[in-house]
Parts: sequence; structure tokens; C-alpha cells
Amino acid sequence: MNNADAMSLTATLLAAAGGLTAAIHDGVVARGFDDLRPAHGFAFARLAPVGATAADLAEHLGVSRQAASQMVEELVGKGYVERHPHPDDARARLVVLTDRGRACTRAAEEAAADAVRPWAALLGERRLQALRDDLARLAPGGPIRPNW
Repeated sequence: MNNADAMSLTATLLAAAGGLTAAIHDGVVARGFDDLRPAHGFAFARLAPVGATAADLAEHLGVSRQAASQMVEELVGKGYVERHPHPDDARARLVVLTDRGRACTRAAEEAAADAVRPWAALLGERRLQALRDDLARLAPGGPIRPNW
């Protein structure tokens, strides 16, 4: 692949990612969660399974611990997360989603499905699944970080 084709590919992938982020955010807002920014969704993705410490969240988001702590404080104030004692570390606090946070996560999942439906209509289910599989091979499990 020549340089121009490589630049075109990267620009297209970044545009698709930006479009998905905006579409998911718009869908979350339309579902009643209008007090969040897209960056919060990236935090929720890390917190959703079993919670995380502010330090874990900072690493996941690629920000300082102070920035992650500020985000946690903001999300606590909005009722999306709460702090619990960490089961394995008496010095740490585990940040977990509240019912409201889990509802927002479900809204984001619905919005994501809505966002890719036009892709399935354009490409077909088989090609879209192949695209997902190819992208998963290119980016296996790395952190998904917001563009601040």
C-alpha cells in the first residue's frame, strides 16, 4: 500500500470512528441521558463489568489519576457511579455503575446498534461481520480511548 492509500485508509477509519462516537452519543442523549459527554461512555465501558479503581480508569482512558478522579467525582454527583470499599485493597475504592449508570450503558448499546444498521443495509450482514472480524484482528482488545 502506498503512502497516499495508507493516509486515505487511516482518515476513513478515523472518520468512521468519529461518526460512530457522535451517533452513539446522540442516541444516548435522545434516550434521556443528556448530562454526559462521549468521554463518559469510554469510562462506562471500563466500569461496566465489575467496576474499577480511579487508577484503573486513568490507565484505561490514558489520563492522569487526578483527571480520572475528577471524572469519577462528576459521575458520582450525577448519580451514574458510586464508590464502594475495594474487596482486595483497603486503601482503594471501587467505582461501580449505579442503576442509572447501567441504564445509560444499555441506552448506549441500543444507540450503537442503531448506528451500525445503515452500515448493514449498505454492506450487507456478511460483509459487516467480516469487517468487524478484520478490525478485531487489527485491534485485539486494546483500550478504546476518547479524543479529548
